[in-house]
Amino acid sequence: MSNNGALSGLKVVDLSRVLGGPVCTQILADHGAEVVKIEPPQGDETRLWGPPFNESGVSAYFSGANRNKRSIALDIRKEDGQKILHKLLADADILVENFKTGSLEKWGLGYDDVLKQKYPKLIHCRVTGFGADGPFGGFPGYDAVIQAWAGLISVNGSPDSGPVRVGIPLVDLGTGMNAVIGILMAVNERHTSGKGQSVEASLYDTGIQLQHPHGANYLMSGKEPTLTGNSHPNIAPYDLYPTQTAPIFLGIGNNGQFRKLCAALNCPEIPTDPRFVDNAARLENRDALNALLEEKLADKNGVEFATELLDAGVPAGAAMSVPEALNHPHTKHREMVVEMDDYRGTGIAVKMSRTPGRVRSVPPGFGANGRDILKELGYDENEITSLTKNGILWEHPKT
Repeated sequence: MSNNGALSGLKVVDLSRVLGGPVCTQILADHGAEVVKIEPPQGDETRLWGPPFNESGVSAYFSGANRNKRSIALDIRKEDGQKILHKLLADADILVENFKTGSLEKWGLGYDDVLKQKYPKLIHCRVTGFGADGPFGGFPGYDAVIQAWAGLISVNGSPDSGPVRVGIPLVDLGTGMNAVIGILMAVNERHTSGKGQSVEASLYDTGIQLQHPHGANYLMSGKEPTLTGNSHPNIAPYDLYPTQTAPIFLGIGNNGQFRKLCAALNCPEIPTDPRFVDNAARLENRDALNALLEEKLADKNGVEFATELLDAGVPAGAAMSVPEALNHPHTKHREMVVEMDDYRGTGIAVKMSRTPGRVRSVPPGFGANGRDILKELGYDENEITSLTKNGILWEHPKT
């Protein structure tokens, strides 16, 4: 197997901060791309989003999206900072940024007016909140704000709880993944055209994209979705059920799986009941079905029985805590927790047979690689010292 990764040879200049952009560039870096993270003088603000912090003062939040990168801190609003940026872009394949719309243009670094002309093969990826145009165009966006505007909060929760934010930054993470997809499509197209292009991935568009099946249901039926808690709007049984220990989530997608479930519960007669003969009937009689299943599951050990169900071909999951999930034998087998020095992080989800992704370096300290990067660009010690004195290169965060 190659140690270089599937994206070895691609150079990425990363001007992004917070989560959507950094997730994108971490995925690229995990698979071999060289990523130079350019931070503003204040640093990526997620460096301060803690505790927890490690012994080096790096927050877990920053650490989770910035491994396999090198960091240099520059003030690119100043001419000498822009000169360094241009030197980095001279042989770069990809530029990722998530500045407020119009910022690069204001600094004389706009894609259409400057970068496209100067670097015709460059792929520019912009991660935005609401997109660059439209009624909300240019507005800043954060994950939970987009969850609200895209209707995701409205379908998460129960009638008792009311609307609830999804507990992970789903929109940020999805936008980062969409950015990776867009970048790699542009890389592929460049093989034919020889030209770069601009790619936009917005949190708002991703939030709407993630509205499945609720969006599809509404667009077909015209009926507004309602809060259903853990239940699925289209499938039954598809819900979380209490047991003697950990709750079990059952995700029954067809009649065969339902028959196997009932066999495992020693009630093979239930699938012949007219109320439960198919999904439509089970959905209509969900309350009665749930009452039966809760009775049958009440004395089960959740983890053991969910494992038995999986072995029997029934989609079932014991409701794990985060520590339980991260320490589960299957998580370890799949190498979904990785370690290097004092760094521990979630693993690389996309598995490649010949060119697997890997952790090559821990998340960098603020500007940790600045001097080395500048030396590679031809700057000598005197020039680097001058850049530091003049507020171009930063080796400690601006306060």
